[in-house]
Amino acid sequence: MLILQLYTYTRVWIPDPEDVWKSAEIIKDYKEGDPVLNLKLEDETTLEYSVGPKNNPLPFLRNPDILVGENDLTALSYLHEPAVLHNLKVRFLESNHIYTYCGIVLVAINPYEQLQIYGEEVINAYSGQNMGDMDPHIFAVAEEAYKQMARDEKNQSIIVSGESGAGKTVSAKYAMRFFATVGGSANDTSVEEKVLASSPIMEAIGNAKTTRNDNSSRFGKYIQIGFDRRYYIIGANMRTYLLEKSRVVFQAEDERNYHIFYQLCASCSLSEFKDLSLSNAEDFTYTSLGENIFIDGVNDAEDLVKTREALTMLGVKEIHQMSIFKIIASILHLGNVGIVSERDGESCHINRDDTYLHHFCRLLGIEQEQMEHWLCRRKLVTTAETYVKNMSHAQAVNARDALAKHIYAHLFDWIVEHINKALHTSTKQHSFIGVLDIYGFETFEINSFEQFCINYANEKLQQQFNSHVFKLEQEEYMKEQIPWTLIDFYDNQPCIDLIEAKLGILDLLDEECKVPKGTDQNWAQKLYGKHSNSGHFEKPRMSNRSFIVVHFADKVEYQCDGFLEKNRDTVYEEQINILKASQVSTGYFWNSLHLLMETLNATTPHYVRCIKPNDYKESFVFDSRRAVQQLRACGVLETIRISAAGYPSRWTYPDFFSRYRVLMTRKDMTIGDKKQVCKNLLETLIKDPDKFQFGKTKIFFRAGQVAYLEKLRADKFRFACIKIQKTVRGWLQRIRYRKIRKSAITLQRYGRGYMARRYAEMLRLTRAALICQKQYRMVRVRQEYLRIRRAVITIQAFARGMFIRRLYQEFLLHHKAMIIQKTVRGWLVRKKYLRARNAAIVIQCFYRRVRAKRQLKQLKIAARSAEHFKNLNVGMENKIVQLQKKMDNQSKEHKTQNEQLNVTNTALGSEVTKLQKELDTLRIRQTAGTQVTSLQEELEKLRVELQEAHAQRKQIEEEFSNEKQGLEQRVEELEKENTLLKKEKEEVNRRIQNPTQGEFHKETRLQVELDEERQRYQNLVKEYSRLEQRYENLQEDLSSMKVFHPGHRRNPSNQSSLGSDSNYTSISMSEVGDTDDTIQQVEEMGIEKAAMDLSVFMKLQKRVRELEQERKRLQTNLEKVEELSKRKACLFRQELETENKKLKNDLNELRKAVVDRASENNSSNELQEGYNLLLNQLKGANEELDVRKEEVLMLKTQIVNSTRQSENINHIVSLKTSPPVADRASENNSSNELQEDWVYLNEDGELGLAYQGLKQVARLLEAQLQTKSRQHKDELEALHTQIELLKDSLEKKQEMLDHFSTLSPEALVEFSVQQEITRLTNENLDLKELVEKLEKNEKKLKKQLRIYMKKVQELEVSQATRSRPELTRQVTVQRKDKDFEGMLEYYKEDEALLVKSLITDMKPNVVSATVPCLPAYILFMCIRHADYINDDQKVHSLLTTTINAIKKVLKRNSDDFEMTSFWLANTSRLLHCLKQYSGDEAFMTQNMAKQNEHCLKNFDLAEYRQVLSDLSIQIYQQLVRIAEGIMQPMIVSAMLESESIPSLAGVKPMGYRNRSSSLDCESGGPAGYTLQALVKQLGQFYTIMADHGLDPEISQQVVRQLFYSINAVTLNNLLLRKDVCSWSTGMQLRYNISQLEEWLRGKNLHQSGAVATMEPVIQAAQLLQVKKKTSQDAEAICSLCTALSLQQIVKILNLYTPLNEFEERVTVSFIRDIQNRLQDRIENNQLLVDTKYTFPVLFPYTPSVLSLENIHIPASLSLDFLTRV
Repeated sequence: MLILQLYTYTRVWIPDPEDVWKSAEIIKDYKEGDPVLNLKLEDETTLEYSVGPKNNPLPFLRNPDILVGENDLTALSYLHEPAVLHNLKVRFLESNHIYTYCGIVLVAINPYEQLQIYGEEVINAYSGQNMGDMDPHIFAVAEEAYKQMARDEKNQSIIVSGESGAGKTVSAKYAMRFFATVGGSANDTSVEEKVLASSPIMEAIGNAKTTRNDNSSRFGKYIQIGFDRRYYIIGANMRTYLLEKSRVVFQAEDERNYHIFYQLCASCSLSEFKDLSLSNAEDFTYTSLGENIFIDGVNDAEDLVKTREALTMLGVKEIHQMSIFKIIASILHLGNVGIVSERDGESCHINRDDTYLHHFCRLLGIEQEQMEHWLCRRKLVTTAETYVKNMSHAQAVNARDALAKHIYAHLFDWIVEHINKALHTSTKQHSFIGVLDIYGFETFEINSFEQFCINYANEKLQQQFNSHVFKLEQEEYMKEQIPWTLIDFYDNQPCIDLIEAKLGILDLLDEECKVPKGTDQNWAQKLYGKHSNSGHFEKPRMSNRSFIVVHFADKVEYQCDGFLEKNRDTVYEEQINILKASQVSTGYFWNSLHLLMETLNATTPHYVRCIKPNDYKESFVFDSRRAVQQLRACGVLETIRISAAGYPSRWTYPDFFSRYRVLMTRKDMTIGDKKQVCKNLLETLIKDPDKFQFGKTKIFFRAGQVAYLEKLRADKFRFACIKIQKTVRGWLQRIRYRKIRKSAITLQRYGRGYMARRYAEMLRLTRAALICQKQYRMVRVRQEYLRIRRAVITIQAFARGMFIRRLYQEFLLHHKAMIIQKTVRGWLVRKKYLRARNAAIVIQCFYRRVRAKRQLKQLKIAARSAEHFKNLNVGMENKIVQLQKKMDNQSKEHKTQNEQLNVTNTALGSEVTKLQKELDTLRIRQTAGTQVTSLQEELEKLRVELQEAHAQRKQIEEEFSNEKQGLEQRVEELEKENTLLKKEKEEVNRRIQNPTQGEFHKETRLQVELDEERQRYQNLVKEYSRLEQRYENLQEDLSSMKVFHPGHRRNPSNQSSLGSDSNYTSISMSEVGDTDDTIQQVEEMGIEKAAMDLSVFMKLQKRVRELEQERKRLQTNLEKVEELSKRKACLFRQELETENKKLKNDLNELRKAVVDRASENNSSNELQEGYNLLLNQLKGANEELDVRKEEVLMLKTQIVNSTRQSENINHIVSLKTSPPVADRASENNSSNELQEDWVYLNEDGELGLAYQGLKQVARLLEAQLQTKSRQHKDELEALHTQIELLKDSLEKKQEMLDHFSTLSPEALVEFSVQQEITRLTNENLDLKELVEKLEKNEKKLKKQLRIYMKKVQELEVSQATRSRPELTRQVTVQRKDKDFEGMLEYYKEDEALLVKSLITDMKPNVVSATVPCLPAYILFMCIRHADYINDDQKVHSLLTTTINAIKKVLKRNSDDFEMTSFWLANTSRLLHCLKQYSGDEAFMTQNMAKQNEHCLKNFDLAEYRQVLSDLSIQIYQQLVRIAEGIMQPMIVSAMLESESIPSLAGVKPMGYRNRSSSLDCESGGPAGYTLQALVKQLGQFYTIMADHGLDPEISQQVVRQLFYSINAVTLNNLLLRKDVCSWSTGMQLRYNISQLEEWLRGKNLHQSGAVATMEPVIQAAQLLQVKKKTSQDAEAICSLCTALSLQQIVKILNLYTPLNEFEERVTVSFIRDIQNRLQDRIENNQLLVDTKYTFPVLFPYTPSVLSLENIHIPASLSLDFLTRV
């Protein structure tokens, strides 16, 4: 096959001065020997391109469009410079991909924009993946290095190179971030954080702004990240190379010094920096030479804060940081020191008042006079003498700058050394990965010593790179057993020898530096004379002070000026006594470079070449000329050339067979050996055997051969397409002919029918015309006849009418007369009738009004009677009858009490008469005047009392009115509130019946918030378990590090006997004490420790509940006291009103007496009448006194008894708390005074005794009356309340009746049913409350009974022997009672054996044939028995030991899905049992009667339920983690790579990364998983969970989480792999998802929400399949992809790759259209799905239907020590 055969109507690349290369199309076949090639450019212009063997070779062929945008440049059919440049340009501009593979090199183009491709989720996606499986990325290179280090146990290196501004530092930083994340330290030493913290420090002191980059690294660094045997980061080390010291004292235009200087100047206003005497950076010479001190978007002050934080993290103390800042500030002040030249020009001086020199010396702590002296002078030492020589101004300035550079260089080295100390570890390093961030090849208009050293280092690195690439090619050929010849590649050893060999450039430079008067010009002349014949050295024509070195990348002209000075790096001993007078830089640089090359050669290198796309720092702008220049310099094109020199294209046999089977014959397809088929095909198609080679697993092709095969394949497809088109077009033409023939026949048929119908229409019209003529003539004759007939009839009618009208007038007159008579007579009769009628109506009205009043009165009486309420509400009849009976009984009692009072009054009346007689005798003794005065005084007293009573009455009335008004307002407010509540109730009912969209969203939002809260709680549980696991690991490490001490050591007393070493919360609840002790314990332990002790926490929680109950009880008592005080105030007000009425009557009588006395003209009878009135009043008082006296006699016994009891009580109280002596003395004095007054008032004593007895009787009766009245009022209030309730119920029923009348029959039935349900529910609740009260009383009594029984049993046991007898029952337990069924009894000593048998040694297959969750049931039955015997220690110990044992088992089987599922089922079942038999009503609704009898009686285990719930959450998370770990390697292969639909996926040419993945090629790597394997694994998970009896709801949640994991992993790989973003993959993916959905339906899991989690990948598959051309397609995509973010949609469209020439790529304009349409969408700006996200798990309550007494325990469990109860 000749290469010339490809130059037929194809596209080529031709050189272009602007774009370097441009595309053209051959419009005429080229034949060998033609001088020109006819081309058509992209702008449709033609061009004759001259070709020839000597002048211009044939242009480079262009790759087909299907290969444009490939991830790996080596996958291109044609490997040359224009193809590489075009592929990089397309990926960078159209797809925004900055990374591309080029064989073993990762090409990284700086986007000058922050991209969201470096997050932790991207790191997780690349971690563990093969390098060729994912899109190119710096993380893929880092993962490859990490994986090879772990697999081959060989040190690795990542070499990041490129020119300034290409992004080397950022790439190295992201590589270190990947290692810090993936290889994080095993403990909390934070080594990875320290490694990352070194970056801001080194950027501050080693990076600066240049014309090409705002953050250019002006030094090279090699960071070694050390790993231990488990490949965790343990430390790091940094080596630096060739710091650009000259930048400290000089910067070019628009450049800056190192960042740290500007950061300090920007923060000079801080208080801690006042001592540095700094100001703006423009004020200092060393920071203002570039004339631009700012960088857009950079805040130097904030960067200094980050730098100081990094220094603090690395252990640099604050005092050392200030020392660093002082040194940096002193350098700035040194640059501003003014050196003044003398007149002679040979000497100079410094002003004594120079403030900058003062600040410099003060900050460094040196003598100012000495520094001022030696800055302008130097010491010359000869063999004979030593003398001081003045320096010129230029020499002094150079010496000052050299001093500044020297200080900064040593400070830089000190900081690097301190960073290495902070990153150093004492742990032995097993392996390391080095990251080399070094400067790329540099060439400027003026190149000096720094550029020479940089390019020399790149020559060495390029030599190492070339040899490594050649070595890899050689290894590939040898592994495939292919004969190979030596590949000629560029060897730059001659150029290196020119620089570093003996008498080379560096050797001559060092020699010239040692000469006392050596100059740059003399050194240049030596170079011309020594190396003029070298092929890599040239002398410029127009200069004698420069030389040219031909490097591997380009020719570079170096200016000799300054070489010697920079190489010497002179620092005078007088200025710094630390170093000698001079040192040679190139020697140090050569040694460090030699050490670096030895390190790199001892490691496996990985190359990252950073490309700067433009010099303007514009985002996503590609300058082809600058890119080609860097590609040539960084060795990428050399890699292409080496690869193209051998066999660049390589195919595996299966891939080649799949791709080119269209070229095979049917006979070849029948051969079973695909390898032999491929050999036969190639031998047939390619005649030259040197163009390909057959390896063990691959076929190797020379350059261009794959393109030839692609051409043959395309021709085959084109021929097939033409044949298909021919056949289809013939078929379409035949179809068209048949349609035309059928149409012609149809037209003929319709035409003939139309002519026949026209003839028939003519005959029909002719017949119709005749009929019309006949009818018209008939009508005209008939009309004439009818006209004559109407005229005759009209004449007759008028004649007859005239006669009739005359006769009518006569009848009319008679009729009118009769009407007048009739009307008059009727009016007279009606008038008479109305008069009589009105009189009768008036009488009826009066009579009816009287009857109506009577009837109304009866109705009112009836309305207030119970019969009326009975008629209104039949349901209240019995209650009203009872109330009426109660009222009758009370009225009877009231009557009997009144009769007793009447009898008592009559008895007292006789006594009063006797006292009246005695009073009469007393009155006779007194004079009339004395009586009048006394009466007047008494009258005045009564008036005063009356006024006071009147005032009190007013006050009470005001209070009453105010209270009444307040109550009325309150009633109005309550009525308003009631109406509002009714409206709200109606609105709520309406909303319940018709839920709105807003409420639906609100409910959804609340559900989402609930899930988020549950997720946060479960994440806290997960984080706590992780921290506890880390704590235990540290404990283990600590214990392993301790020295072993022989002998017995006692464990701490607070540890459990089992000592759980799990990663879950360990609890111990054996301590039971009072909550007060617990509070004291918390105070002693501290809050943090107490929070970790769950027993203390539970006791405190119990104490809080008790305090809450106490608070509620006190609140109830307070409300009762307030209500009682209100009642007392009401009674007091009523008593005052009664007293007020009595006083008012007395006042009226007195007023009448006074008026009568004043009206009698001061007659003599006045005094007598007043006396008689008062006497009558006194009589009445005496009569009442007699009555009271009799009552005294009747109640004397009761008073005596009550006084005795009170005396006894007072005596007891006085014994307990006796009053002070002074109080008792005062009481005695007051009692003595009262006694004297009493003796004086009552001399004989009889009246006093009577009055005292009457007073006591009055008080007793008053108390009784008050009690009776209070009871009566309470009863009346109760009756009024019942009446009000009845009224309310009547009103409600009336409203219901009104409502019923408005409802339809269906609604009426529904409403009545709802009302009945409500009524029954209320009755049910009342009954439940009653039952609950009875059950509580029953529990209390049973508890007391068991306590007594336990005490009796303990007494019996203490009396019995101490030896352990056979397990027997107490007498009280032996009886066959239902309460004691379903329990298992065991001794406390057997607890460890029980846990060991049921948990520690339990295997799921042992109980597979029994009841699911049998261990949980057995444990609960044991807990029930401990609760039954009221042994709290046994309950707490068993539960604590159980939980700790489960955790220990789960930790031991942390990767066993079956064991984890088994214990998740048992833990959740134990939790359900604790709920089901807790006695709480909420959990007893679904229980059977027998199960309710088995509820726990003595203990509330709610706290343990919470602990078990948390344990279930942790087991669930472990179960999901195990399942995801098992499925993780299967998902990508099953969902994206396996061919579920055979022969659908196409195969494209693969690059180097796909050919040589990071897997071990000899072992073949892991086999690919199919979709059936994934479905089978899911089925196994579900079967295991179902067999273990796990709740279906939990199983559904597990399946949902696993499907989410499938979605996340699949979508992330789809977003990071270009090779799977195709139409065929979309079809395969959609089919695979449908198979998963079918599996869900088969398992009845379609309602679990698992399908919803797959929605993003479903939409991604649809996006790959839909059309992507027009705006309608864009609109359809926007409406389709609702679960995908804009970033994900754009990423998939950019990655979409056609698998053959007949598909088209997605255009950039279409992607921009999608972005514009979706730019307003509010979404998470995250590319990848979080694979670590876990849905919050919910454990719904699922009660068991099994009865505990029916559970059988198999003998295989060896639980003979358990006894059924």
